Amino acid sequence: MIAGVGLAQQTRKSRWPARLDVVQGASGLVLALFMWGHMFFVSTILIGPDAMWAVTKFFEGYFVFGRSYPGIVSVVVAGVIGLIVVHAALALRKFPANYQQFATYRAHMRLMAHSDTTLWFWQALTGFAMFFLAPAHLYVMLSRPDRIGPFESADRVWSDHFWPLYILLLLAVELHGGIGLYRLAVKWGWLSGPDPDRTRVRLKRLKWALTAFFLVLGLATLAAYMKLGAEHQARYGERYVPTHMREAK
Repeated sequence: MIAGVGLAQQTRKSRWPARLDVVQGASGLVLALFMWGHMFFVSTILIGPDAMWAVTKFFEGYFVFGRSYPGIVSVVVAGVIGLIVVHAALALRKFPANYQQFATYRAHMRLMAHSDTTLWFWQALTGFAMFFLAPAHLYVMLSRPDRIGPFESADRVWSDHFWPLYILLLLAVELHGGIGLYRLAVKWGWLSGPDPDRTRVRLKRLKWALTAFFLVLGLATLAAYMKLGAEHQARYGERYVPTHMREAK
């Protein structure tokens, strides 16, 4: 009897893979929502430089403390980097470990011709791309939070030639995040209805609609920074002063 109990304990499956899946999904959800919020914040340049300046100063505590503390932005960026490290480390568990596993997956994907299997491939590919694309941007935000603003950001995009990086990063982030949220919704039954197949179709349409929206918004925002940066190129390094401060002088 004792031996039987010991055998049952030995064969009991670990709950850690499920727990790690929950942490991976939760970290991915937080990062995806953060990136959507980030996109709305930086896109205020489409309203005007004064609007973008106000959003920047809000996150620096200007309207609370009466002066800017760019270090607040560094703390937030450090937290985002930590989440990315956790999420990426957990996601790597499911990446093919060698070429043979990758070839097996590709054959499986072609044989099934299932759209969700193909979406996972693109999610893995864009996640891998972000290993190389995201660090440069995150390091600048972490080390020079004081260089965020209408002129400051436009100079970085145009004069510092960050725009090719941002185009690739935009594509990778929006595809990766959108696919990830769709897969989380399917996995955990969010917005589910009586017909699972119809629910998947609706979720997939919503996913592509959101991806298209944020890609268009992101490209329009990047184009605005490029235009402003080109116009400001001769005064590179000059910090933006909002209209109400200029009029007060």
